[in-house]
Amino acid sequence: MRLQTLRLTMALAAALAAASPWATAQTAPATGAKPAIADFFKDPQMRSPRLSPDGKYMATVVRGKGDNGVLAVIEIDNPRNVKVVAGFGDASIGSFQWVNDERLVYTATDTEKGNERDLHGGGLWSVKRDGSDERMLIQSKWGQQSETGTRMAVRTLEPDWYLYAVPQDGSSEVVVANSRGDTKGNLVGVRLARLNVETSLRRFIDEGAPNNTVSWGLDVNGQPWSLMTMRENDIATYVKDADGKWALLEQGTQTEPPASPALSDGQDLRLIAGRRGGDDALALYRMDPASRKIDTQALISAKGFDIDASLVYDRASKRVLGIDFDTDAPGSVWFDPKLKAWQASVDKLLPGRANLLQCGACLTNSRLLVVSVSDVQPAEFYLYDGAANKLMLLGGSRPWIKASEMGHRDLVRIKARDGMEIPVMVTLPRGKTGPRPAVVLVHGGPWVKGTSWTWTPAAQFLASRGYVVIEPEFRGSEGYGYKLFRAGWKQWGLTMQDDVSDSLKWAVGKGWVDPQRVCIAGASYGGYATLMGMIKDPAQYKCGISWVGVTDIDLLFDIHWSDSSDSSKKYGMKSLVGDQVADAEQFRRTSPVKRAAELKQPLLLAYGGSDVRVPLKHGTAFRSAVEAGGNKNVDWVVYPDEGHGWRQLANNEDFWGRAERLLAKTIGTEPSPAAAAPAPATGGQ
Repeated sequence: MRLQTLRLTMALAAALAAASPWATAQTAPATGAKPAIADFFKDPQMRSPRLSPDGKYMATVVRGKGDNGVLAVIEIDNPRNVKVVAGFGDASIGSFQWVNDERLVYTATDTEKGNERDLHGGGLWSVKRDGSDERMLIQSKWGQQSETGTRMAVRTLEPDWYLYAVPQDGSSEVVVANSRGDTKGNLVGVRLARLNVETSLRRFIDEGAPNNTVSWGLDVNGQPWSLMTMRENDIATYVKDADGKWALLEQGTQTEPPASPALSDGQDLRLIAGRRGGDDALALYRMDPASRKIDTQALISAKGFDIDASLVYDRASKRVLGIDFDTDAPGSVWFDPKLKAWQASVDKLLPGRANLLQCGACLTNSRLLVVSVSDVQPAEFYLYDGAANKLMLLGGSRPWIKASEMGHRDLVRIKARDGMEIPVMVTLPRGKTGPRPAVVLVHGGPWVKGTSWTWTPAAQFLASRGYVVIEPEFRGSEGYGYKLFRAGWKQWGLTMQDDVSDSLKWAVGKGWVDPQRVCIAGASYGGYATLMGMIKDPAQYKCGISWVGVTDIDLLFDIHWSDSSDSSKKYGMKSLVGDQVADAEQFRRTSPVKRAAELKQPLLLAYGGSDVRVPLKHGTAFRSAVEAGGNKNVDWVVYPDEGHGWRQLANNEDFWGRAERLLAKTIGTEPSPAAAAPAPATGGQ
């Protein structure tokens, strides 16, 4: 990898100065034409803008030469003063953060290759905001030398180190971590150090920590205040007591974890993420730093949603001004009245959106950065002048997307057949009303929160082709309370699959979906649910689209070159998925590869040749089994350089083009009643 010093073109600089950048970055499609596949899946034109701590500059990643993302810094008072300060010839800027008012750190990520970079994804570099004094802090691959031309190479950390956090203390230090594992792939410890980005000097800050510490909680100043240990199946959380010693807070297991220390301002505020007083959803509770007693009344909670939050901290006054959090969409709670008023003003200027505020020197600066998103609008970035109550558009992540062409999304809660409440995200396409063809899109994980109300590429692509998109948050999904998560244990292919079917039945009952024109799709666990749904409920689906999907539950345990640790297989997966011995018959009934002969519908089956999460063997075994069962209508594709999902635009275009053609052949694109859809394809490859 070679660091390149690049300059923005005059046209791009002028666009920034005109406050309407990249508005003509792509020719708009002809009236009535569908947006191109690439519009949904190519990298953003601009992403992750961040104000400097003093609020005078904004850094952002923009698409540069060859579509690689480069790091640009813009002077807020003079938007014409735009400079690209960092970039790579063979990679994009990954993540970045301001260290202080003068210096930034950033990582690298591959765009041309599908493989992930070593370990935590791409080394670490530092640069001043004017583009000078660029230096490597952590190598992105083994044996890499510093490219600064100095003797700093002797202090460059090896790739098993990674950026852990950037303190908000105004120093020139970041926090880096080093993960240590055993020969069986189990994580046995994480060391923590502060690294000076100007001198590359490192000092450890994990003294006195218990053995087997695998994660750390840092306050806003980058000081450890909590940690978690894991030994086999035993998990414990610790916090520092009044004497600076580590004291046990709670104990648990991989499937019944203890309360998790979440946030601290480095003073008296300690927030614990947990469930107290019979609450089902995860909330934030205050903990007394001296007694370690946790309040029973939540400070921040949202009915029906687990809280995932971060502090908004003002470095100058050393005050917490608010908390950013996610439910079905991002939002904020403000403790400071001025920020609360500004939020209300911005929301009035940009109605119907989720608007997140960023401020540097929040209490003395009246200018804020606004990240504004909605279900139909990819992120746009504005500068807000609180004194004048005016917005100026700085740019957009995907300015080629027209909100007027996107489908509206909404999260609803339905009753499954056994009474369990299931959240379901529905995207309704623009255009004619009435029953339409639909795609049931099943998220991966499965133990994750699968959807968000904000603009989403796959769902919006399908909606742009005329399909209702149904995304169930089936039992086992996280983010909606413990009851829903717990109900999914050992339910692969059983009640988890029933929730998918019940979500479709509900949408049909609303009059949105023609039940005779439905396909099912998904990746990873969603790919598994696609195959299992076509087998278990064959009358519901005319076709399936499965990519990087699990096909054999036993292989999740048996394949030793996957990225699942032995500890996870021995404890967590045994509870969440099942026991290979005790549940052997269940695994047989709920593994698609064992029942492949029952799958008769047209199928798109795709895998990444470099996938270590769901290795290619899952796909080759299923392809052989389904074709041996007589189904020759399988469109099979392997992308050799891809991992667990598609990173290359050309592969996304190829895959979604195949999906689009399969859907058009099997369920058509027009609302019902309509002319008969073309007969399903009769060939495969």
